[in-house]
Amino acid sequence: MTLPDPDEPSTSSPATFGERHALLAGGYGHREDPADPAEVLAMPIVLHLPKVEPPARSALLAAAAVAAVALCLDERSGPGGPWHPALLAWTDARIRKVTRRARGAQWDTAQQVDGLTVEVDGARARALVPGPVGELDPRIRKMQIGGTDLAPDEPGDPEPGLPVLWVNAALQMTVGKAAAQVGHASMLLAGAMSVDRAQRWSERGYRCSVRDADGARWMQLCRLVADGRAVAVRDAGFTEVAPGSMTVIAVVG
Repeated sequence: MTLPDPDEPSTSSPATFGERHALLAGGYGHREDPADPAEVLAMPIVLHLPKVEPPARSALLAAAAVAAVALCLDERSGPGGPWHPALLAWTDARIRKVTRRARGAQWDTAQQVDGLTVEVDGARARALVPGPVGELDPRIRKMQIGGTDLAPDEPGDPEPGLPVLWVNAALQMTVGKAAAQVGHASMLLAGAMSVDRAQRWSERGYRCSVRDADGARWMQLCRLVADGRAVAVRDAGFTEVAPGSMTVIAVVG
């Protein structure tokens, strides 16, 4: 997995990692949604889905998960950084994400919009700085939200020592929906870690494994959540799944 250097060096004094981590550790949803749907805040995630030789689903989901948490903990997202006001406003609300697909020139265009690109085993995803959905950059708005999916793959056992993001296979989520959910999971997991542990994770490029969980494994994972030994994403139910569905369970490796 390759986590690129920041697209542009920050010109402001970088906040400490602990200050940036506090943004995730503080939780989400402290205020109600705005009355105007166009003012709802969301993080766009762009998935690179070429027609020829598309990436493995598990690798693409891992790239989306890493991109989301890496953007949140980037120096530019900390106090004094250029992305901080947008991140602060977004995390104070529900951490909505909208996933879009891109190929060819569209993917190249996405690199021009503020954000961070991650590559995992040849799969690439770019998390963009959150903002109002009604003010989404027109270059990103042109990209399709749905219409393309990837078949489940068989990546083998998770890499030892890495966090594992287990996707609820019974929900049969599209790759776009699942990408948003693992992005939520990586953020929740980082926020649940101590600052020291989260920083050690950052030094490994936020590497993680994404795997599907069948019914038996999901029951085991739910017990870990009940015991406080794992974190779960519970979906608001706006698309694809019923409100309150547990979509992803993240476990520290």
